[in-house]
Amino acid sequence: MNYRHIKLAIAALLITVSSAAFSGSNDPLFINLSTDELHRSSMAINFGKHHSASGHPLTIFLNDKAVMMGVKAGSAKFADQQQALAEVINNGALVIMCPMCLKQAGFTEADLIPGVKLGGPKITGDALFKDGTKTMSW
Repeated sequence: MNYRHIKLAIAALLITVSSAAFSGSNDPLFINLSTDELHRSSMAINFGKHHSASGHPLTIFLNDKAVMMGVKAGSAKFADQQQALAEVINNGALVIMCPMCLKQAGFTEADLIPGVKLGGPKITGDALFKDGTKTMSW
């Protein structure tokens, strides 16, 4: 290994160590959920549930096709997902509904299942841009 390779290896190690130093054991997790596929949506919610149980504040943002998981009209098809959303909400998670997506799907705030909050720049922005927030998307 020549001197240049050693310098690159040391730089990579320093970046890894410094990024680990800024990563907290309770960094917030923001899940962007846009699918209505049963398996993928269950994976997303369960991923969040497990990390929330480990101390990571959780936000799930329902948008695009995932709107149906957060409205009463989706209760037949998305019963398992709605139960899982209720569990994370009861354990302190924030579940936000995209207002434009809700309107596009033909629903209003009155159609939301209990505990789901209607999003907006403040509520969504506060969750997404909180220091240390990590994001996942399904």
